[in-house]
Amino acid sequence: MEYSIENDSLKISVKETGAELCRIQSKVTGKDFLWDADPAVWSSYAPVLFPVIGAIKNGFVKYRGQEYAVPRHGIVRNNANVKLVDRSETSLTFGLKYSDETLAIYPFEFEFRITYSLSAHKLIVNHEITNHGTGEMLFSLGGHPAFKCPMNAGETYEDYYLEFEAIENDSTWLLTKDGLVGTETRKIFDNTNILHLNHHLFDNDALIFKHLVSKQVSFRSTKSPQVITVHYQDFPYLGIWAKPNGNFICIEPWLGIADSADSDQNFETKEGILILPAGQDFKASFTIEINE
Repeated sequence: MEYSIENDSLKISVKETGAELCRIQSKVTGKDFLWDADPAVWSSYAPVLFPVIGAIKNGFVKYRGQEYAVPRHGIVRNNANVKLVDRSETSLTFGLKYSDETLAIYPFEFEFRITYSLSAHKLIVNHEITNHGTGEMLFSLGGHPAFKCPMNAGETYEDYYLEFEAIENDSTWLLTKDGLVGTETRKIFDNTNILHLNHHLFDNDALIFKHLVSKQVSFRSTKSPQVITVHYQDFPYLGIWAKPNGNFICIEPWLGIADSADSDQNFETKEGILILPAGQDFKASFTIEINE
């Protein structure tokens, strides 16, 4: 089941399964901005990442003497138990609540809600998490939207670039073959705010940034006027990824990060983990802005 909302500028559609955004379309030009989830390349559009991001070392975390096999990217992605819980003319809210099934792999009494809202030429993606348990709750959170690249006929992947709001000097953290964050880095920015795209950027998997100055990045072409800007003020980590043969680019705001290769697998010591006290709520949002 898919649900759609629109305003004068944009139309979006969201799959109920996984609360996954699957369309951002211009009402002016009819152009679709999201990747088409070609199963021969990568069969997702914009997975929701909760309560972990990326790979877990050896496939499980440890918490209070027990082992929990939390799946890669968590338990919302592709989950058929996610349901639409509220809607208006310009917003859709989806939710997932803890169950015996989730407690077997993630030992917290959570409630997860994600709301997609349209405002002029912006899509606001708001996350709200509630801890219904009697003790603290540990989690990470992230987005994974994939945008078409190239977007227009007559363009190539190499015509596109990312423009960050500030001059950057950050490096990417190299991943192991198991998708874990290693100890080695590779310089990506050298006193610049521009990252030119080419498929070889992703020969060794995602670019992972821990220390960016910028809190927004724009996806641009040298040959066409549209600009997609992702604002991620609430998110300290950023991933940039594509399949080496995939005509898309993922811009991924993260609260948290994949396990490190030297992780002791204890959930409490996981890098970037968030702690939510009993009975409390947590909110974080990012915005996708479309200008044509």
